Amino acid sequence: MQIHVVQQGQTLYGIAQAYNTTVNDLVEANQIPNPNQLVVGQTLVIPIIGSFYWVQPGDSLFSIAQRFGLNYQELASINGIPVNFPLNVGFRLYIPPRSKLTKEINAYVEPRDSVTPALENAARDAAPYLTYLAPFSFQALRDGSLKEPPLNQFPAIAEANNNVLMMVITNQENDQFSDELGRILLNDQEIQTKFLDNIVSIAQKYGFRDIHFDFEFLRPEDREAYNNFLRRAKQRFNEQGWLLSTALAPKTSAEQEGLWYEAHDYRAHGEIVDFVVIMTYEWGYSGGPAMPVSPIGPVRKVIEYALTEMPAEKIMMGQNLYGYDWTLPFVEGTVARAVSPQQAIELAAQYNVPIQYDYEAQAPFFSYWDEEGKQHEVWFEDARSIQAKFNLIKELNLRGISYWKLGLSFPQNWLLITENFNVRKR
Repeated sequence: MQIHVVQQGQTLYGIAQAYNTTVNDLVEANQIPNPNQLVVGQTLVIPIIGSFYWVQPGDSLFSIAQRFGLNYQELASINGIPVNFPLNVGFRLYIPPRSKLTKEINAYVEPRDSVTPALENAARDAAPYLTYLAPFSFQALRDGSLKEPPLNQFPAIAEANNNVLMMVITNQENDQFSDELGRILLNDQEIQTKFLDNIVSIAQKYGFRDIHFDFEFLRPEDREAYNNFLRRAKQRFNEQGWLLSTALAPKTSAEQEGLWYEAHDYRAHGEIVDFVVIMTYEWGYSGGPAMPVSPIGPVRKVIEYALTEMPAEKIMMGQNLYGYDWTLPFVEGTVARAVSPQQAIELAAQYNVPIQYDYEAQAPFFSYWDEEGKQHEVWFEDARSIQAKFNLIKELNLRGISYWKLGLSFPQNWLLITENFNVRKR
């Protein structure tokens, strides 16, 4: 497969011809709603085996081969040319597919009061690409019981696709993380015992095989209590043959201050649990100013710190499946609208504006003016930005990637998973 960025004047027909594919294949792979209205700067994933490279000024057969991890004699042979063939600028070379690493893929799915058919279909469509399917969430209660989310067909979908069903448990009350609820669960041993008993009972009932604690906004003084709770939970779940995992706030040092960070002990979690999901997104968030949701620099900084505290094979990098549409100028207290990558492209087409790309952040964006004369700025994800994250996973040899959340259309992501990784099934 190959990523193509649409240029001014290009058509699907011309792009298909350049890559020896068909318009129908491009439309189907990228789920293009209006094939006659491409957006300048829009990315397309070209559904071919391998890729093509067009010779640039200064290129040689040797330098091109090096770029793609090939021997120059092998590259010449693949393309049916002698090794001393004069490469003119614009000459097309075929690059064979490269070997793939085996990685784990998780995706959260968030049913609210009910499971809509669209959400269930999104889980069903994504499940072949997943190691774990994670309904969000079982909310812990102060007496050690749990409030269950609607699950509908999620257990059956997981079973049919060899996904590990992940039991996500949060310290949320009224959909807000509660430090007081966390204090009770982590310090009251009698309630904690009931809590663990109830988790085991529910997990057995539905077939959960990974127990995943997403405890946030904890009191800093509960840091060691959380560690001890995880040690106790690990021993209990080992008896069932289950995995234990946790979600961690994106820290860059052990001393990072703040209620979202201080009780999350990276080193202890790395020692106790089977793996962690680090929530490397929401730099740009709905209640803040317009900026990339998961810029590659800050993401790398968090992961590189995590690697000083735990092994790479325990780290799942968090990744958003959405962007935001901000109304400018940003005013404190206003909320940006969440958009899927597909919706972002449709917005750019609707307002006839090109999509730009921030190469430092590795993120696409654009601006437009609405019918009321208000300016908007949209940051989202595309094939280039997600490939940058995949490259980071491969460079640092992480366990895999975890998506928040299903139900937001991004077909290119799943194509690129197949291109980059063999997905581990358990």
